[in-house]
Amino acid sequence: MDTLQGKIIQLRALEPEDLQFLFDTENNESFWEVSHTQVPFSKFLLKQYLENAHQDIYEAKQLRLIIEERKTHEAVGMIDLFNFNPQHQRAGIGILIHKKHQEKGFASEAIALLIKYCFTQLNLHQLYANITSENAKSIALFEKHNFKKIGVKKDWIYTNGKFKNEILFQRIHA
Repeated sequence: MDTLQGKIIQLRALEPEDLQFLFDTENNESFWEVSHTQVPFSKFLLKQYLENAHQDIYEAKQLRLIIEERKTHEAVGMIDLFNFNPQHQRAGIGILIHKKHQEKGFASEAIALLIKYCFTQLNLHQLYANITSENAKSIALFEKHNFKKIGVKKDWIYTNGKFKNEILFQRIHA
């Protein structure tokens, strides 16, 4: 079985046809807190981003993949590697599943596939995730995949007129 293909989803590279999906996702204000976005993105800017999405992870230091439902070939979310550091064999991981596709197992399978890819193909030693303390679903998701809470950044995220703590989770490859 392909490393990036599971039973219900597959992880795939961005395609030019993903422009509308990216536009809708990046401009959905309910996602801005987790993506640290403060202003909307234009289609022009996102089109330029897609044109450069072919950059190798070693060059770009990040990787964004579309989470696609295998049965319908519909994009249901995105999963990212960021702050990729091959010298220290680590990267951050972030995931976003559109609300209408949540609680169907897509996020869990996507994380499992990306973890396997990172540890087998990219030779990483560890992954980490930053999750606000109020995001119980994400906390449970990452804990399910053996990420351990290693610290709390107090008042780290300022959103909607208040500060939120951010928890740092880490998974070290045995």
